[in-house]
Amino acid sequence: MAKKQKKALGSGLAELLGDTMRAYEEDLSNARVGGRVSSQFEVVELEVENIHPNPYQPRKTFDEDSLKELAKSLEEDGQIQPVVVYEDEGKYFLVAGERRLRASKIAKLASLRAIINNALKDKLREIALIENIQREDLNAIELANSYQSLIEEHNITHEELAKKLKKSRTQITNTLRLLQLSEYAQNLILEGKITQGHAKVMVGLSEKDQKVLADSIIGQKLSVSDTEGLAKNLKNSAGNVKQPQKQSKESGDAKDSIADELKELQEVFISLGISTHISHKSVTIQPKRDKILWLIEKLKS
Repeated sequence: MAKKQKKALGSGLAELLGDTMRAYEEDLSNARVGGRVSSQFEVVELEVENIHPNPYQPRKTFDEDSLKELAKSLEEDGQIQPVVVYEDEGKYFLVAGERRLRASKIAKLASLRAIINNALKDKLREIALIENIQREDLNAIELANSYQSLIEEHNITHEELAKKLKKSRTQITNTLRLLQLSEYAQNLILEGKITQGHAKVMVGLSEKDQKVLADSIIGQKLSVSDTEGLAKNLKNSAGNVKQPQKQSKESGDAKDSIADELKELQEVFISLGISTHISHKSVTIQPKRDKILWLIEKLKS
């Protein structure tokens, strides 16, 4: 079988956009429509409604407050940097500048200055991924998906991707591990309800235990350190539940039911931050004084 050939991966927007990168590096606030960014590219005025989003945009969430601030800036100060687009059958598709396009719609602007570079069409997916990776506020799951897409697209290792993006291999690998989480946990990260630090602790737990832990993080506003403690309890309890030996179906079902009930009871205490130990017959709790007082107050309310 022929070995899959690796495709060259640019080290960043500068390498991918080439001369067009000047639109990101220079102050083009005074560039007039019809003027040139370089000998190749012209600044044009395009109606906002005629600019279509990048179909390969990996970013799923955008901070609304940040977009509103940018929209206000566009209204008061005007557009400083042009967006970059390519043309296809009379339609214009965004290459770079997604936030500016979204903000312009909030500001109800009729048009935006843009640079047309049709040579970038074949690199559209890669540019979108790189542009998003270089943004500091990118969500951890979106970042992980971007890393994974680049790895699959270019058939490269974590180490090779790290060198191209000028990041550590450990950072790449740890971020990619978040894709092992359940859909429920990943959605909570996307929604900003749990942090990447919390999420790393959840990797390796069963889907059911991930939900117990995630709900506890949100409900009790747990720190990463507290989350690590609960995760350890969940892992220990999972290891302590023994499989029943061969027996009659009725007896086995009954013991399975008891074991499930004990596990569920233990998860309740764990979600409350109370240490527990499970055996085949009972659940032993080891509460701290402050947790007891907190639980009493909860029961009173």
